[in-house]
Amino acid sequence: MAAILSIRDLRKMYDGGFEALKGVSLDIEEGEILALLGPNGAGKTTLISTVCGITTATSGSVSVGGFDNVSQFRAARALIGLVPQEITLEPFTKVLDTVTFSRGLFGKPANAELIGSILRKLSLWEKRDSRIMDLSGGMKRRVLIAKALAHEPRILFLDEPTAGVDVELRKDMWEIVRELKAGGVTIILTTHYIEEAEAIADRVGVITGGELLLVEAKEQLMARMGQKQLEVQLATPVEAVPEALSQHNLQLVNGGSGLLYTYDTRAERTGITTLLNDVAQAGLVLSDVQTRESSLEDIFVGLVSAGGDSKGPAQGDAA
Repeated sequence: MAAILSIRDLRKMYDGGFEALKGVSLDIEEGEILALLGPNGAGKTTLISTVCGITTATSGSVSVGGFDNVSQFRAARALIGLVPQEITLEPFTKVLDTVTFSRGLFGKPANAELIGSILRKLSLWEKRDSRIMDLSGGMKRRVLIAKALAHEPRILFLDEPTAGVDVELRKDMWEIVRELKAGGVTIILTTHYIEEAEAIADRVGVITGGELLLVEAKEQLMARMGQKQLEVQLATPVEAVPEALSQHNLQLVNGGSGLLYTYDTRAERTGITTLLNDVAQAGLVLSDVQTRESSLEDIFVGLVSAGGDSKGPAQGDAA
């Protein structure tokens, strides 16, 4: 499938020499959901702002649906919907008016049925005649989402769309995201709720220090970098791992009442059978055995703390 968004060697340097983006390259396919993860100050918002034309790049290029986002700005921007982190709304405007106005800004004809559908999906219909200043923070966030959807964009950027909002809005938001994806809309989101990215994203990108560490299909990333752990719970705690078990690289946990064994599911042998036999031969009595595997959050934390030592495919790869 062709890329609807192509970013090539994008760099952004501010006065004073701070480089917020350091040669980011990325292709995003039409109809996919990409979760862009990174710590605060990693460059996520700068990247989104540059693609959307809010910030001017120092060098590099961005193509949106085949349109250059500088020389063909209007055509490129018309394909994009943006839900920013900050709530910037005209306080005295009514909900219905501000969402309708956003559609008109992009030259779209009036469509009361569409606007009404968006407001209903976001539980804003009953508030359509309310002024923005009279809404709660969560309702204002809903208005931002409605404004971003009003002109029927082909690409939707969600920059921390559910940060600090209620569970109901988060549920509504992800349901809308699934509907948009089913309709062919491409979605790029940043979120601090990594479990949400794990549940909804097709691919995951990790950015830190202005550099894109990797972009990879979620399932492939978790299979490649995820680990499984086996915790052997002992009937009687021990003060140290017995010498006879030293070759298994075990960790003593839970005050000596558990042995933690990490293994790779891709390996030809996990070593579990040998481990359990050796534990029995060492005279230890098991009370229970439990397994768990890495989450996307575990992998993300490991990548960021390692500074990108474990890179995936080249930044421009679309798969």
